[in-house]
Amino acid sequence: MNNIKDMAEGLITKFGTKVGLSEDEKSLVVAAEDIIDVLQEIKENTDYTFLEDVTAVDYPECFTAVYHLLSLQDGQILRVKANLDKENPQIESAVSVWNSANVMERETYDLMGIIFTDHPDLKRVLCPDDFEGHPLRKDFKVEAAPRQ
Repeated sequence: MNNIKDMAEGLITKFGTKVGLSEDEKSLVVAAEDIIDVLQEIKENTDYTFLEDVTAVDYPECFTAVYHLLSLQDGQILRVKANLDKENPQIESAVSVWNSANVMERETYDLMGIIFTDHPDLKRVLCPDDFEGHPLRKDFKVEAAPRQ
């Protein structure tokens, strides 16, 4: 079952209004509090079994966590999105579903400041530990380093 519309209908039947189809009909949109249940359902009952990437987008009104899932059967990619509160961007870690989410979530935390609750080791992976801010956020201020 790789047709996104059919998959969305099946997930809506199971999860109700907590799952929907994006306006462009190319992504599933999931309530943040249900992300793990939906990702587990997709992994267990569709061909989208490989987590290719976890990232986030900084929109003016919210952050959006984005999961790219790959079907190893036909090479198709499914995007699963969850909107997060701008002031407190948190979502449950997908490490319980895919261990490979570990480093991807750490990168997203480091660069965007998304908190992945229940992550086994959520710490910076690219920026130094004492780095202030998250450099891919739109509100991040870039300043020249002082000359020595």
